[in-house]
Formats: sequence, C-alpha cells, structure tokens
Amino acid sequence: MRRSIVAVVVALAATAAGLFTTATASADPLDHFRHQSLTWHSCDDPRLDPAGAQCAEVTVPVDYSAPRAETMSVAISRLPATDPAKRRGVMLSNPGGPGVPGLDFTLDIRTGMSAEVRDRYDLIGMDPRGVGRSTPVNCRWQDGFGMESAGLDAVGFAESVAQQAELAALCATNEGPRLRHITTRNTARDMDVVRAVLGEDRISYFGTSYGTYLGAVFTQMFPERGDRFVLDSAVDPERYGSVGMLRAMGPANEAAFDRWADWAGAHDAEFGFGTDRFAVRSTVQDMVRRANDQPIRIGEFTVDEHSLPLVLYRGLDDPRNYPLLGRQIRQLADAADGVEVRPEPELAATLGFMLTAQPRDYSPAMAVLCADVEVPRDPAWYRRSIEASRADQPLFGAFANNITPCAFWAPPVEPPTVIGNALPSLIVQSTGDTRTTYAGAQVMHRALTGSRMVTLEDVAVHWIYGNYPNTCVEATVDTYLLEGTLPDADPICHDDSAGR
Repeated sequence: MRRSIVAVVVALAATAAGLFTTATASADPLDHFRHQSLTWHSCDDPRLDPAGAQCAEVTVPVDYSAPRAETMSVAISRLPATDPAKRRGVMLSNPGGPGVPGLDFTLDIRTGMSAEVRDRYDLIGMDPRGVGRSTPVNCRWQDGFGMESAGLDAVGFAESVAQQAELAALCATNEGPRLRHITTRNTARDMDVVRAVLGEDRISYFGTSYGTYLGAVFTQMFPERGDRFVLDSAVDPERYGSVGMLRAMGPANEAAFDRWADWAGAHDAEFGFGTDRFAVRSTVQDMVRRANDQPIRIGEFTVDEHSLPLVLYRGLDDPRNYPLLGRQIRQLADAADGVEVRPEPELAATLGFMLTAQPRDYSPAMAVLCADVEVPRDPAWYRRSIEASRADQPLFGAFANNITPCAFWAPPVEPPTVIGNALPSLIVQSTGDTRTTYAGAQVMHRALTGSRMVTLEDVAVHWIYGNYPNTCVEATVDTYLLEGTLPDADPICHDDSAGR
C-alpha cells in the first residue's frame, strides 16, 4: 500500500515538473527584462540634477535573439510631468547622431514646450545602447571619426581608404561580435523594454535627425505601442545609412555654403574673404588647395584637405552660426598665412572631435550605421562617385561621397527596416536643412501615410522645435502633443526669429 502511494506521489511530481518545464520554456524570455525593478537615483549631472531629474539603468539583452545570454545596460533619465493630475504618460526622446548621448536632451526639448505640454508628460532621456552612460562601445580610436573628405586627388583618396580601414579594424579588435548588435532595431527593442519597465502601455516620442529614423523604426516594429510621435528634421528612410545619407548632404551643403558666402560677402570688412559669394567661394576653395599642399598648423592641430571641409560642414547647419563660422575660417586663413593663432574654444572643440577623437570618439555612431545597412565594399566605387561629384560639389563632393569604415565592417545581422505605416505622427522640417534634406523628409512623409508635415520655409536649420524658435512650429507641435490632433493639411511656417 505504502509503495503504491509513493509511486503515485512520484508520478504526480514528475507530471508537475513536466508542466513547469513546459510553462517555463513557453514563457516570453523578455518578461524578465520587462518586469525588472528600477532604482532611481541622482543623475550626477550639472544640467539634470538642478532640473529635478532622476536617472536609472535598464538591463537589456545584447542580442534579442538570444535573450538569456549576455546583457547590457541602458541609462535613462526622467523629468516628471509638472502637474501629476494632468499627466498623460511618458515621452521618450533621441537627439540624433546616431551615437549621441540623450540623457539631458529632455532639457532641450522642454525649452520649446508650452507649460501645458510640460504638465502632461514625464520626459524620458536615454543614452542608446553603446553610447554615453549605457554600456559603451569604445573602439579606442586615437584620431579620425569615420567621416572625412577624400581630398583633391588619388593620393588623398588612398589616405582616406587606409584611415577608414584602420578605424574599422580597431572596432573589430576592441569590440568584437557585440558590435553587430549595436543597431537601430535593437535600440527600438530597448525602447519597448523601457516602456514596459515604466509601466506604460504606449509611449509618446520626440526625435530629431537620426532620432526620426529611430522613431519611425519603433512605429514599424511596435505599432500598437506608439502614441504621439514628433519627428523633427527627418531622415529619408530609403537612403538611410552611411552612403545614402552622406551623398544627400553634398548638394545641400553646397547650397548652404552659398548662403553663408552671401552673408560673408556682406561682412567683408570684418572677415576679408571677398565682397560676394563668388569671391568668398574662391577664397575658401583656394584654402582647401593650400591645405593640400601645406597643412595648416593652428594651436595643437594640423588641418589638411581632409578636415577643412568638415569645419565648414559643422558650421552650416544653423544660420545663427554664420558669425562663428566666419571667425573660424578667418583664424584658419590667418594660420595658413603663417600667423601664430590660438583657436577659439569652439574651433578647438571641433578640431579636437574630428582629429583627436576627444572628448569622445565617434565609434558608437559608426557602429550603428555600419550594423544597420550594408554598403559597397569596393574603394573604386567610391572613387568614381567622388570624381563625378567634383564639378557640382567642389567643396563637399569628396566628403559626401567618400568611403567610410562601413566598407570594412562585418555584414548586418538583420535587413534594414522598411518604413511604411499609417500611424499618426507629425514631421517638422526646414527647407534648407543641410543634414537631413527637405526632399528626404518628404520621402518619410510619404512613407508614414498618417503623418502631417509642418515646413519652415527658407531657413537652413537642422532641428527646429526646442532649438530654433518659431511661433508657428511651436504652436503646431504643442497642439498635437496636447490634443492628439494633427493639422488638416501640411502647414507652411515662415521665419519669425528676427522678431523674437
């Protein structure tokens, strides 16, 4: 009798064990990540702490196809809604790049918001995987940042090929297989884990530049989880990647340079580049040729034909920077003439970033771009594109068409996301954007069939809401975030910055 009872108990135990094993095996392996507890703490940040923000770390899988394997940390910040009684939910955000830290981006967004919008949302900043205080990518680059002009001839192009191959090799050596999982799709998956950990059914979102692509990818992968999405200075989803996006920048920056040259010509008494755009262009193009023959020594930096066009590129994305760019080019011109020049802080910071990988290298950005989209690998393909661009793009063609480390990268583990859905969203775009072109934003608008696009006309600015004050843009965005209603048509806004 006792043996029969024992046999029944053993059989029941075995059955229960089998049921437990089956249940465990069938459970969503991401549940562990979605139900983790957060420990909020001081951000130890001079901007965030005085604003009342708190920070936390979210654990996510390195590889979502193997969630029980290696993990990494994603850092987030939170600025609470200013009126808890009116709180609608959370708004995640991304400042672009890719590869740009985003914990304090919430403070920038907030400057454009009305008080009523600030009442409604917890603003969530995020350092994407591989970036900043999240588990970082660090390829240990000592010089270069993955993008440069190819120069003026075959010798300069060969130098670029060698430089970009070396940067890619450093990433493969220092980061290894983990690099293949530093992708936009995985960052979107991280965002959904953050959503779940915060206890939200849906998220709102504000992204600018690359952040618009990330937001569009999120809506494609998690359509049921999106609430109110604002995409400011939108990426062309059909040209996303280190080749397509860069090539689109060439003509846009040549046009922006002409606008700056008009301005510089009107200020010839201050800068001495010439009295009209043609004289200014001639002066600057001659500087590039001179830098090819004799690199410019300024302070601790050496500026050559590979890096000089990038100083221009970095200064043309906002008309408010025109005087700053004029001073920087004047300093470089003086240094080229043999004058001992100490670069002003902004120029020193630009050159430090481009030439010495300080204060941080750009490898996290290249990790994302290269892991997202495969590019041509034959250097001759890039050389042909460069030469074909020189006539129409004398300053920027050799930059916009040049080879990058992606040509030497391991192939992506997933295909790029095809963007195409009818979820409501609001796109904000200036017609003269030098980084994400107006034509590219129109492609995003057509792909997101439920979107509306508000256009800021005749301004060459990249990133508007929270950065470039405009009453029309701010009112349109605030209305959408408050009421959830999109405009009946695509609004056209005009620059009113002179009156503010």
